[in-house]
Amino acid sequence: MPCIARGGPATALRRSLAGAALAGALAWGSPARAAETQSLAEAGISPDLAWAASQLIPSPTWHLYADDTRFGLRWQLTPLLYSFGRNRRLSPWRSLLAEPLARHAGALEIHVTPEYLFSGAGIEDHVQLTGGVRAYFPLLHRGEYLSCSLGGSAFTLGGEVAAAYEAGLYTLFGVIGVQVAYSPTRALRGTTLTLNLRYF
Repeated sequence: MPCIARGGPATALRRSLAGAALAGALAWGSPARAAETQSLAEAGISPDLAWAASQLIPSPTWHLYADDTRFGLRWQLTPLLYSFGRNRRLSPWRSLLAEPLARHAGALEIHVTPEYLFSGAGIEDHVQLTGGVRAYFPLLHRGEYLSCSLGGSAFTLGGEVAAAYEAGLYTLFGVIGVQVAYSPTRALRGTTLTLNLRYF
């Protein structure tokens, strides 16, 4: 008497369909994984006209001293940035250009900030040059909704050299932010407020 599979023809049919589905999944598994890996491959990013135009947009600043308030405009450059919040399969290093996710998902950057102040006796009192280190940390949605920063810098103005400490808060993918810096150096002691406008 021929042997009949347990569960009858319906069970055998279900097993056959399950086997076919498993075979299909295995057949397509490797291409799917390859496509996923390829989608994570980093697109080429380099300075272009859009980047250059964005660098020309200044951020307004207000310098608050004990007996004076000065208004200025500053520009920001990033010679080097290391992003520790990105996918680890992508390069964490950036130079000059850093997309918002690379910066505000968590990063450490070296920045150079030239600034023009609109009041002062001579040219040395109008131009301030700042260099420093800043760390970014995501607060909401990998930093796209809200992020913060902490940093330290040294700057020169009017023949004096001073140190400063700063903190910042950013939103809208880091495009808009507010930074507060304080310099304890006696010659340039004061607080600086910056409306940070930046994309790359």
